[in-house]
Amino acid sequence: MKYISTRGRAPSLSFEEAMLTGLARDGGLYLPESIPQMSAEDIRALHGVSYEEAAFRVMRPFIGDAFTDDEFHEIIARAYAGFGHAARAPLKQLDAGHFLLELFHGPTLAFKDFAMQLIGQMFEFSLKRSGNRVSIVGATSGDTGSAAIEAFRGLDAVDVFILYPHGRVSEVQRRQMTTPGESNVHALAIDGHFDDAQARVKDMFNDFEFRDGVRLAGVNSINWARVLAQVVYYFTSAVSLGAPDRKVSFTVPTGNFGDIFAGYIARRMGLPIDTLVVATNQNDILHRCLSSGDYRPDGVIPSISPSMDIQVSSNFERALYYAYGQDGGAVAQVMDELRAGGFSVSQGALQALREAFESGRCDEDATRAAIRQTWDRTGELLCPHSAVGLHVAEDHRSADVPMITLATAHPAKFPAAVEEASGIHPPLPERMADLYERDERVTRIANDLGAIETLIKERITH
Repeated sequence: MKYISTRGRAPSLSFEEAMLTGLARDGGLYLPESIPQMSAEDIRALHGVSYEEAAFRVMRPFIGDAFTDDEFHEIIARAYAGFGHAARAPLKQLDAGHFLLELFHGPTLAFKDFAMQLIGQMFEFSLKRSGNRVSIVGATSGDTGSAAIEAFRGLDAVDVFILYPHGRVSEVQRRQMTTPGESNVHALAIDGHFDDAQARVKDMFNDFEFRDGVRLAGVNSINWARVLAQVVYYFTSAVSLGAPDRKVSFTVPTGNFGDIFAGYIARRMGLPIDTLVVATNQNDILHRCLSSGDYRPDGVIPSISPSMDIQVSSNFERALYYAYGQDGGAVAQVMDELRAGGFSVSQGALQALREAFESGRCDEDATRAAIRQTWDRTGELLCPHSAVGLHVAEDHRSADVPMITLATAHPAKFPAAVEEASGIHPPLPERMADLYERDERVTRIANDLGAIETLIKERITH
């Protein structure tokens, strides 16, 4: 299995190389050269197996010879051992034909744990085998950073630097990044918003002297292994509702497009997904693009669902690659136009996107209303991101196809917003009860590439 860049001008890599590299050297994102297929019989055989076994079967065709079967089984077992629910990703019924997929039972209470815990184990196994060490640099709008720090803290062969927008994440998200005491993890509060942090990470990957000098690796959703890990819960949830003998639909609250792109991959693998719905908050560039064909960032507006406060959605490039018929040159051109201010999707590509995805938006008042009404009606307390998904899902449900809405974070990660909407203060799980008492360790830094690179070079372990 080889991996190729969305922009077509970087060498193809193995799974292990693509995982450790992150961003392609031409600025593109890696994708498998071809999508492995699962037959109806293969999918049906997932009924009744553990989440770990399903993960092995879904992901195994993508990893080539990176790990033996025994090694990959061990990696998966370690990745999900710390989850707080035996089902790992349980389904909860909210209404007739509407289900909530709870993805917040991992160590940091967010869906990012599914991918990050797995990547942490894969990185550790690979680096121990090779004797190499890497510097991981990531950008976060809140959840990726805490999941990455949790997954890599204390590992010998990795230094981790996470950039997050100062003052634009919840207090729980911040403390999850700033309270770990291990010397190999570093929380950097950048003056700016998430798109600034993400841009600086991409700048570092495109600075080849720096990149090679510190052995840069990435764990943002630009990393294919992140997307691959998220494909699994589409299969497990759909199978529990009758797939492949019954179609299902999914609504996904998303800012960076990685989580819903995983659903797109699941469908291309053969999972009978009827509709994939992109749910956005008031930073609705993805909904606007799918509606109009224009992708033009117009500034980030802070919201109560801050993990979705994004205008430059990195993984959308992967969707564009397929929409443009896997034409790397066309993708490179629209990405150049994006740097100049924005682009218009061609008519053929827009039609392909609309055939693959539907979309909707949810403003702040509707988000609060969804939290309050869901609590009153079902006793289920939602985080603001999950509430965005639930609100949008209601406009895209059909009577004959069950809808699964992804619940991406535990409500306790956003206690102020949840309490304002519902009157209920969501408590942290017992294992995190002392989070507000732990000492914080953080460095505030300017939105300046040179300053960030200098700090990283000073702090890495040689």
